[in-house]
Amino acid sequence: MHRLNSKYIRIAVIVLVSLFILVAIGGAIAYTKREILLQKAISKAKLKAKRDYNLDVKIGSARFTGLSTVSFSNITIVPDHRDSLLRIDNFEVSVKLMPLLVGNVKLAEVNLSNGYLNLTSKNGVRNFDFLFKKKKDTTETKSKVDLGELADRVVTGILYKIPDNLNVRNFNMSFADDSNQVKLACTTARIEDGKLASTIIVNDREATWHFTGLMHPSDKNIDVKFYAEGKKVEFPLVEKKFHLKLNFDTLDTKLNKVEHSSGETRIYVSSSIRNLLINHAAFSANDVIVPDGSIDANLFVGADYFSIDSSSVIRLKDATANPFIKYTIRPNKIYDLKLNTGWIDAQHLFNSFPQGMFESLEGMQVSGKLNYSLNFHLDTKDPDNVQFDSRLQKDNFKILKFGKTDLTRLNQDFTYTPYEKGKPMPPRFIGPSNPNFTRLEDISPDLRNAVMTAEDPSFFRHHGFVEESIRKSIATDFKEKKFKRGGSTISMQLVKNAFLSRQKTLSRKIEETLIVWLIENNRLMSKNRMLEVYFNIIEWGRNVYGIGEASRYYFDKRPADLTLGESIYLASIVPNPKKGLYAFLSDGSLNPRLHGYFNLIGRLMAKNGLTEPDTAAYGFYTVRVKPSLRPEPTVVESSDAAVDSIMNRNGDDEQTGVVPTPATSDTKAKEKDKEDEDNKPGFFKRLFGGGKKDTTNVDSAAAAKKRQKEEKREQKRLEKERRRLLHERGLG
Repeated sequence: MHRLNSKYIRIAVIVLVSLFILVAIGGAIAYTKREILLQKAISKAKLKAKRDYNLDVKIGSARFTGLSTVSFSNITIVPDHRDSLLRIDNFEVSVKLMPLLVGNVKLAEVNLSNGYLNLTSKNGVRNFDFLFKKKKDTTETKSKVDLGELADRVVTGILYKIPDNLNVRNFNMSFADDSNQVKLACTTARIEDGKLASTIIVNDREATWHFTGLMHPSDKNIDVKFYAEGKKVEFPLVEKKFHLKLNFDTLDTKLNKVEHSSGETRIYVSSSIRNLLINHAAFSANDVIVPDGSIDANLFVGADYFSIDSSSVIRLKDATANPFIKYTIRPNKIYDLKLNTGWIDAQHLFNSFPQGMFESLEGMQVSGKLNYSLNFHLDTKDPDNVQFDSRLQKDNFKILKFGKTDLTRLNQDFTYTPYEKGKPMPPRFIGPSNPNFTRLEDISPDLRNAVMTAEDPSFFRHHGFVEESIRKSIATDFKEKKFKRGGSTISMQLVKNAFLSRQKTLSRKIEETLIVWLIENNRLMSKNRMLEVYFNIIEWGRNVYGIGEASRYYFDKRPADLTLGESIYLASIVPNPKKGLYAFLSDGSLNPRLHGYFNLIGRLMAKNGLTEPDTAAYGFYTVRVKPSLRPEPTVVESSDAAVDSIMNRNGDDEQTGVVPTPATSDTKAKEKDKEDEDNKPGFFKRLFGGGKKDTTNVDSAAAAKKRQKEEKREQKRLEKERRRLLHERGLG
């Protein structure tokens, strides 16, 4: 074995000794000058806080009490012309030396006593708005942010700021705005030998919160439990400000691992919650309870994307699913979502539904297996090619027992309770004993075909859903930046009317989808029966429900005697039934704005062999509403013939089965409409008030003007709907 030359050994020793001496000398100089360096650093920080954030920072004293320990006293932070933000009597912090040598500040120990953090937002003035102040861009061009590198720096920075040892005593926090206030008093918070324990008093002992667990930030390993003493964890301020009721028993959160390589940061976290309760008007009309839920989330952050990897697992009681979520920011914003359950026991899936979310299905017993998969992809630069594929597959699936709602009840005579603004109205009996009930074979074929052509052309071919329609609805809603178009089939409209409440909530929409799948894919009802019930319960106008009432109300006819023109008109008002009478002029004929719609629906029917080709607008000129419903002549009749389509659906919830009390007579209904119009105060009356005056002429003119405005709005909506329908049918 070759021995090293002693000459080289001596040189290496001399170099190492020299470096050691230099470091020692530098350390000695720094040690003797450390107080000066500390004061300079504090002065620099104060100037920066004042210059960049308008914060007045004061420190009573600051001094070293050890090799790497600094003690502060009487710290105050006050934003300019704002309430005082922070006060701390005593604060002591020490850092680790080894990370400091390479430029990283890693806290070793923190001691804090008698502090107060005060957040206020009153009359639009916040004492913490400096947090949202954007830094000035001093460069001419902005460089692209590497999200992977940024995520690594942020996570490392946060972990380095968690001390290995912590001792907090009497630190109070408060938040107050114009109508709410919350106070938190942290009596103790300790981290010792990696063990966390803290006690927080909420609103003067309204509740006591605890954080406990293990904290090993140096090893990137954290396991914390959050719970309240003797009750649930509640957030009254959130409920007051956002009308969101949220509480739970315990919340466990773990940081298992953080990795960074090849430009990607991978964060492995898991969280579980017990007895989570959520109540928000947009989510559900009832309290929704998740008894036991958890997620193992593997977060991957690259240079231009953020994702939850498909190796992540969501658990709700006995059911599990693998989600994949990805948001790409460059070169285009792209959204990807996938969800797969794999084949799971069907009863486990139904048992895992959150309590209160799907009332109709609670208690249902099933057998067999189910497999759900979802694939969604949206490139914001190309929304028309959005991908949407949602499938629920079954294997030997059977319904053994219905829950709260018997989904076969529509196969027999039943009582239907309509709703008006969320309130139940007098029920209606759907069956032969009701003189207005009409069997499917007694409904004019033209009406059946016209309604299906406009609402759901593939009704007899699909199994409850038309994915292409849903896909186009997503594209339209995205481009319009609002929920403009739905995608509901007749099956979905029927379920919504017959089984569900009228609240427009996310849970109701999901429940509607599940019931449609159960009915259509398990043959609980025939297509003919579904169509028959649909025609007999949907709304056709103010105080008009079911085709039996509608045909007599508008035309004094039986449903079997409706002409092609009358059928196309009735199809046109299904999306917006309460505006049906706006289609007529004072002589009882149709407004010219519907001429194009008649041609469109008529040609589609003729193309599918449902009627004969016609050059006279498919009965448009023969339609006459009965005399008692004809509007009074107005000063200016609408003569525009530009609007050529069906009424705007305004989402997919317009046909909601809202039923006022049964109409007494056509004359009374007309008088009621006129009375409502006359009594409605105008803008200046609403603004300034005033006594009751004889304003017959003024009100009459206002009613005519309002009618004209309504017609113009309808024209715009109809034109947009015409273009959509033409596009869907490949005719334009």
